[in-house]
Amino acid sequence: PGDGEWLEVEMIDQAMNAEMDKFVLVKFTGRALEIICEVNLSFKVPVRKEKGRDVLYLKLAKALYGCLSALLWYHLFKGTLEKMGFKLNRYDPCVANKNIKGKQCTIGWWVDDNFISHKRPKVVDSVIGAIEQRFGKMSVTRGDHHVFLGMNMRFPGDGTVRIHMGDYIQEAADTFGEPLTRKIASPATKDLFEIDEEQSELDDDKAARFRSVVMKLQWVAERGRPDIRLPIAYLATRNQSCTNHDWWKLRRVLLFLMDTIDNKRIMGADDLGVLYTWIDSSYAVHLDMRSHTGGVISFGRGIIHAKSNKQKLNTKSSTEAEVVGVSDYLPFNIWIRHFMEDQGYKLRENIVYQDNESAIKLEKNGRMSCGQKSRHINIRYFFITDRIKAGEVSVQHCPTEAMLADFFTKPLQGGLFHRFRDVIMGWKPISALAEFGFQS
Repeated sequence: PGDGEWLEVEMIDQAMNAEMDKFVLVKFTGRALEIICEVNLSFKVPVRKEKGRDVLYLKLAKALYGCLSALLWYHLFKGTLEKMGFKLNRYDPCVANKNIKGKQCTIGWWVDDNFISHKRPKVVDSVIGAIEQRFGKMSVTRGDHHVFLGMNMRFPGDGTVRIHMGDYIQEAADTFGEPLTRKIASPATKDLFEIDEEQSELDDDKAARFRSVVMKLQWVAERGRPDIRLPIAYLATRNQSCTNHDWWKLRRVLLFLMDTIDNKRIMGADDLGVLYTWIDSSYAVHLDMRSHTGGVISFGRGIIHAKSNKQKLNTKSSTEAEVVGVSDYLPFNIWIRHFMEDQGYKLRENIVYQDNESAIKLEKNGRMSCGQKSRHINIRYFFITDRIKAGEVSVQHCPTEAMLADFFTKPLQGGLFHRFRDVIMGWKPISALAEFGFQS
């Protein structure tokens, strides 16, 4: 972005052109049978009777949705790219690269929606031409504005991307079906994790709308609005037993989104050789006294990944909860490191920040730092110690006032909420946390 070309390419209905590699019969009855026989009169010949009804069996020659179509199409498209000289990223099999005229050409795809990038537009043209020779004419969008998988993306030319999902948010609000006009300052109150067991469960219609809206907002939180990830992560755990209290919590998230519907997420990088990760845990905040882990990763401007989830076991101290949190979230850091290296960007520094000194000592020294209150911690939670010794990651202390992951462990309010939100949404660089003790 900025000094090259980034294109969105749609291969219309191409997923249905993959050849079936197994013997699959499709049974037609009723109106479907009538329609297919109207389209092709020859299909009337093999029609037979079963229990008094007309039935037609046809063998699938091409892929059909629901019959391994996505997998068949993946292998067909992947094989085509490999024949063109592209090499798959070993850590994301839907990203492929090829060095063309001294610069990397990258193709990423989601079924038959694709993006292609290269420094030179003519190279992109040649790649598109080669793909069209195999699959026919494609719908191509050029320029600095693209709509991809519900994300309205702009590349302003400064090395960043701006993502807006207003239409998707409006769709979720329409599904909710209630007026959403009140202004509020945050998407969740301090009682987010509390469960009122005296509240009645939602009726079937309202429960269905609750689940639908939560699922839509999970995508919004993942791609365009990470500032709602914490409440949506919690509400997703309430799908099977949602109550009026949960409905009120979801309504608050939507009120916040509608009030900020024009907000855009900004993502960029100060240095692709330096990866920053913050990991934090809130101790025993759930009804069953389990803790909550938050993690966030950045290259310096905005965030590229975040996670907010309830821990799967009870811990005996805040220090233990922090160690478990690192064990839960560190694999995402490791995956990003491997993915970037396969894209040709080797990390010089990979820093994990925590605000608990005791947890840092345990992670650096492993069992050697265990005392009477920490001997019981399972050895599997010390795999970070091995990564530290291997030089793959370093752990540093971060003051709580600059602990960005705290945003994803509990519902913050006031100035702290806005301080972290500005950095998470990419409106301010991570260096803005320096005045609160953060050292990059």
